[in-house]
Amino acid sequence: MIKVTFKNLETSQLAREAAIERVEALVEKFECLKESRIHITLEMENSPSHAGPDLFTVKVQVNGGRYHGIRVVKSAPSLYVALAEVVDNMLETLNRSSDKIRVKNRSAARKFYAEVETPSRLASDS
Repeated sequence: MIKVTFKNLETSQLAREAAIERVEALVEKFECLKESRIHITLEMENSPSHAGPDLFTVKVQVNGGRYHGIRVVKSAPSLYVALAEVVDNMLETLNRSSDKIRVKNRSAARKFYAEVETPSRLASDS
């Protein structure tokens, strides 16, 4: 489930659809994300005390499932540039997380195999 929230920004169906479309591409690549709740926050920072351009921030947070707790935040002068950056970074983060999980499972399997093999070696050596 993907939820989009607007903060200090007018609700825009175009921005909502763009965010959902970009994140759904990640869900297609990482099937385990279908079980998770993905929360996207589109935010505009505009300080009345400091003159200058607006700054748009996009936050993507994954709750539940295999990738629980992953949170990526990116800011840019354009909402769509920030969205593209956060999706690229999210892809890298998910790949890194998948690699960590795969390495942990492989290490646990090797450890289990070594424990199973050790007693049989001792018995055959006697």
